[in-house]
Order: sequence, then C-alpha cells, then structure tokens
Amino acid sequence: MVLDERTSRTGAVPESGTVLVVDDEPHLVGMYAAMLEDIYTVRTATSGEEALRRLSEDIDVILLDRRMPGLSGDEVLETVREEGYDCRVAMVTSVDPGMDITEMEFDAYVVKPIRQQDLRDFVETLLLRAEYGRDTRELLSITSKLVALESRFDEEQLADDEDYQRLRERWERLDARNREQIGELLERNEFCRVFRDVLREVVDS
Repeated sequence: MVLDERTSRTGAVPESGTVLVVDDEPHLVGMYAAMLEDIYTVRTATSGEEALRRLSEDIDVILLDRRMPGLSGDEVLETVREEGYDCRVAMVTSVDPGMDITEMEFDAYVVKPIRQQDLRDFVETLLLRAEYGRDTRELLSITSKLVALESRFDEEQLADDEDYQRLRERWERLDARNREQIGELLERNEFCRVFRDVLREVVDS
C-alpha cells in the first residue's frame, strides 16, 4: 500500500495512493482522472491490454470497466488476481450485474454514472478496506455482490438461483466467524463512516 502514515490504523483518512483508471472511453478516463488527481496519483489506460502493461506493485486501486473491445475488464481482473497483485479492484461499468459476478474476485461493483464526490469517497473506501484482514475484506466483497444482485433481481429469482444461495451461505459463515471483530470495527468512527452502506446487512442481521 502506498498510503500516508496517517491511515485508518490511527483513525484518519488515507491521503495518498495510486489509482489505475481503465475504460475504453477516453473522455471517461480523463474525467475520472480529473476527479481524483488532486488527491491521488492517477494512471490511466484505455484498453485491457494497456491496463496489463501499466500494472505494477505500487497500484493500490483499479477502477475497471467491464465491457471493452479486445481484452475485457473481466479478463483483466482475472489476470490481476492470477498474478497476485495486492490491490483493490472495483468494477465501474454500465453493465448491470448478473449472476456471473458471484465468481468474480472484485472488491466492489458500481454501475455508471458516478458523481465526483461519490467516486472520491469510493476510492477512499477501497484504500481503507486494504487495511483490514482477509476475512473482513472478503465479507465486504461478498456484501458488495449481494447488494448489487439484490438491487436487480427480486426475491423469487434470487431464491431459485444456486450461485446466489452459495454466496449468501458463504456470507453467513464469514459473518458468524467474524462477528466479534466486525463489532469492534463498527465502534471505530472511520469504519462506520466509510463502510456504512456496504455493511448495512452486517449491522441489521
């Protein structure tokens, strides 16, 4: 992680980091970069192939479009995980989530458009997320998937889908195993502020 020394471990907000923005629409790449570059180091790519060329160990967050000609965002994500890069990956895309996302190893899923403050808060969230343990990060990732799917499909559709049910069962196991730790994290102001939306199911369950 390339973070300011005042990170979430001391209760402060991360004030630096390196973000790779990947989208085949150059105007969106430029817009996202302009939204972030006063806070973060921003690198850009307008294709999946260029994104892989620009990968390096100092990248903290990747904002990744799914639907691109040539190498798709899904394929870029798969390569990032296979090669072991320790970064948070968010799909920022116009593609509505389908059940295929249950097997994808992203950290969060956002459907375009996204406003400047939301994008800045989102990157901050992902940087803070890297500060927590593997189980907590997986719990947050799965929660992001559940929220995305539940926003698109009705209860009957979800009840009949085996992939969704397996994801829900995994979430329940992680939640039970980490209930005490999650409770401690929720007492920390920056955790509540940054993760309030994605953790609403953890709090309410």
